[in-house]
Amino acid sequence: MRLRIHPAWLVAGVAFIALISAAGFRSTPSVMLEPLHDEFGWSLGTISAAVSVNLMLYGLTAPFAAALMARFGIRRVAAVALLLIAAGSGLTIGMSASWQLMLCWGVLVGLGAGALALGFVATITGRWFVKHRGLVTGVLTAGGATGNLIFLPVLSRITEAHGWRTASLTVAGVAILVVPLILWRLRDHPGELGVTALGGVTALGGVTDPPAPPTAGAARTALRALRDAARTRAFWLLAGGFAICGATTNGLVGTHFIPAAHDHGMPNTTAASLLALVGVFDIVGTIASGWLTDRVDSRILLGAYYALRGLSLLVLPSILAATAHPSMLVFILFYGLDWVATVPPTVTLCREYFGAAGPIVFGWVFASHQVGAAIAASAAGLVRDRLGEYTWAWYGAGALAILASLLSLMLFAGKHLKPIAAGIGLAVPAKG
Repeated sequence: MRLRIHPAWLVAGVAFIALISAAGFRSTPSVMLEPLHDEFGWSLGTISAAVSVNLMLYGLTAPFAAALMARFGIRRVAAVALLLIAAGSGLTIGMSASWQLMLCWGVLVGLGAGALALGFVATITGRWFVKHRGLVTGVLTAGGATGNLIFLPVLSRITEAHGWRTASLTVAGVAILVVPLILWRLRDHPGELGVTALGGVTALGGVTDPPAPPTAGAARTALRALRDAARTRAFWLLAGGFAICGATTNGLVGTHFIPAAHDHGMPNTTAASLLALVGVFDIVGTIASGWLTDRVDSRILLGAYYALRGLSLLVLPSILAATAHPSMLVFILFYGLDWVATVPPTVTLCREYFGAAGPIVFGWVFASHQVGAAIAASAAGLVRDRLGEYTWAWYGAGALAILASLLSLMLFAGKHLKPIAAGIGLAVPAKG
């Protein structure tokens, strides 16, 4: 008998590759801060502002991208997103003013990467998986960490040997190469291939048809989902915690760890390798979190993840040094395991509270993640410019992470609320 592999696994594999490539340019800000500062004389605050625009759009695009995927299909939206990333990355080589950095690095790449953000993950897992949904969410989320692991050391060496422009062109080329794969193998819904989602069956054991696209425009659908979700207490607790998650990962550590380590005498290549090592443990931690999400209450997981992250950030200022000593390696291991472990339980809770609208609502929750990241990226740059060091940025982030732990545990108060059940963006919110 022929061994049959469910096509959901193939779709997940293609999505994983797309997420890796999308992570490429998002890996470059930390290795390009110093080169751009040296060449153009822009302050770290100015460059960090461009990073903030990127992070902000990366998050705000997610809910609209999820609605576009519901209307036009996952494949088309993903292909256009990769072309935007390639355009933004490639056009940076000709820039000469900071506003051009904002346009290319901030706007174009932010929009493209946002369309392939965690809303994309939630849409794929929501349509193609019933069984193993938490685990696959963890694996796909790890795609970003895998991209960091692949690109960070490579781009750091390319930047050091050949300049930041060559690094930008490298990322643009990789994004373009993935587009044909997306168009060839990615499918929008199991019904297109005559199957059900993995682990899902209909009442008659047959094949479900693809859902009809929403009649409202993508923007209206996304905004309606936000309106309905914003009437619930659960949304604000999830969004508040995830905003702090973004501030303490992409915004602070992802953007400023390399220059902060450099302030203590550590070479940029060594710091970039440590940040890439975070990606190694991130993959393990996120997949493990997905496995746990299928078995443990997501509220408990979020409370534990945020509390442990806060404690590690409070310790970081005392262990930064010129060399990668054992204490720093322990921090890298621990922080890597916790980096985006918050994603699978957050996706699960969005589906639990908001039903079919879960992917779009999660897009809005993820938008809060990137708003937090954008604020932290700019704030940390200003702290460094004003005080000459990052110490208070680390302490502030640690305190915020502990607050996020408390917000997550507060979700227990609404644990038994009836989930919102309706079509995408047409939910009638539960009270509380």
